[in-house]
Amino acid sequence: MLDRDGFRPNVGIILLNQKNQVFWGKRIRTHSWQFPQGGIDRGESPEQAMLRELQEEVGLLPEHVRVVARTRDWLRYEVPDRYIRRDARGHYKGQKQIWFLLELIGHDWDLNLRATDHPEFDAWRWNDYWVPLDMVVEFKRGVYEMALTELSRYLPRHEQRGRYLRTGMRAHVDEGHEDYHAGAPGAGFELPPGASFDPDPNTACHAYPVDLELGDKRLSS
Repeated sequence: MLDRDGFRPNVGIILLNQKNQVFWGKRIRTHSWQFPQGGIDRGESPEQAMLRELQEEVGLLPEHVRVVARTRDWLRYEVPDRYIRRDARGHYKGQKQIWFLLELIGHDWDLNLRATDHPEFDAWRWNDYWVPLDMVVEFKRGVYEMALTELSRYLPRHEQRGRYLRTGMRAHVDEGHEDYHAGAPGAGFELPPGASFDPDPNTACHAYPVDLELGDKRLSS
């Protein structure tokens, strides 16, 4: 479903914990990190689409979250041709998004990256609100900056300081990254600085109360 300008309606989700850190997911079989997002189906409202995508991508139900705020208008990004299917080129231009700021009122172990048989992420962690934008695919960075900036005024009063971290936080991401999406740590596997490995959040749910780019959670088997 495209609008007349070639943009697909979409929602983006910024999920907070009680420290105002955000859910940061690694796209399956890639080295890119991003927030949950997904298309709005015909007949859905943006909020209905957000709740559906929240359950499909991270396994959370409405009772696990509180809606804090949403962006006032659509935020748009264009997708380069090399990322567009050949049969869609010429009429598909990109995404237009409503972004939601949510607060997790459940527990970390309520998150489930395998809530469906087509997972979007294979690892996740809590990250400072001002995420390192150089870890986001380039054509989405502008929308991320706009969404984070607009919604930052609604952050619960835990912590509101910080700035965009575009560089200096990828010290070990590129080294050995070919095995980063493999099943478990081993030869050639390297987590971000200070990160911990959590193969099963249901049995190791207290192993990762850490700060800033720490606390990597892997997709459990």
